[in-house]
Amino acid sequence: MRTSYLYSVIFALLTSASIVAIAAPAAKPVSMAAPQAVEQPVTTQSAKVDINGADAATLQRELSGIGKGKAEAIVAYRDSNGPFSSVEELLEVKGIGKAILDRNRDKLEVN
Repeated sequence: MRTSYLYSVIFALLTSASIVAIAAPAAKPVSMAAPQAVEQPVTTQSAKVDINGADAATLQRELSGIGKGKAEAIVAYRDSNGPFSSVEELLEVKGIGKAILDRNRDKLEVN
């Protein structure tokens, strides 16, 4: 009787283990692909942003401390007041302060 009880317990354990193995999600095989090189545009320090010709996306991407809202404010100011006559005129744009202007002064030009 002990033997049949032992076989019943072993059978129950094996059945439970096989159900768990079948119900478990299959592990995805790990592929060992070679890393791909990502090309990034080369930016030079001498390239300056023309504040009279740049769109909002370019201003946001190239200037430090300029997000979407401030870039759009620069373009809106330029559209309503005409082209900038100097880099310092950026101080007239709402949200652009002396600190932001000083941080980006070497990246800006007026054409």
